Amino acid sequence: MELLHRVVGPIATNVYVLGDERSREALAVDTATPCVAWLTERLAERGWSLKFVVSTHRHWDHTGDNAAVVEATGATLAAHSLDRHGIEVPEPLWAPFPIIPSVPALDLAEGDTIRFGDIRLTVLHTPGHTEGSVCLLANGERLLFSGDTLFRAGWGRVDLAGGSEAQMVDSITRLAALERDLRLLPGHGAESTIEREKPWMEMVARERRLLM
Repeated sequence: MELLHRVVGPIATNVYVLGDERSREALAVDTATPCVAWLTERLAERGWSLKFVVSTHRHWDHTGDNAAVVEATGATLAAHSLDRHGIEVPEPLWAPFPIIPSVPALDLAEGDTIRFGDIRLTVLHTPGHTEGSVCLLANGERLLFSGDTLFRAGWGRVDLAGGSEAQMVDSITRLAALERDLRLLPGHGAESTIEREKPWMEMVARERRLLM
């Protein structure tokens, strides 16, 4: 396995590419604008074929280069069905550039498995930031791609359209029960581990509220 990472765009979105070195197949998470040139160059350098682009949720700062990446690579775009509408018809609130619509070819749901090469990612439906927010668990690689559900020392906004504090509490409670050694790769900010975040997450779970 090889993991590539780049911070892009006006809201400093984390773009990840996970590659299986045996099969030379790869998956990209949250192809924000502008990442298509960087991504295609990295793929070409390694001789990788991009099999999937996964949007952890529908917000423009995570989906802006979806269409361009799919066109350049032939990858399958995947997102949760509940966030499909905001990817096909973007809501570019405060975006400083046009957001190109994209069409998911694969609807994700709780418990789905995304397979490429020898790597398997399990889809965890974690609403709260949006209705269709997901995390991706690469159990064999001990990675959790958490989108805007879980950050280092915090969580994604719940005051935008589709957000829900109650659902976010449920999602954080669920993620708090994951194994401590998982490496946490969020949609923004520094990486962490479940172990590092567990104390405050367990407090949220106990009190059944977000800790302001």
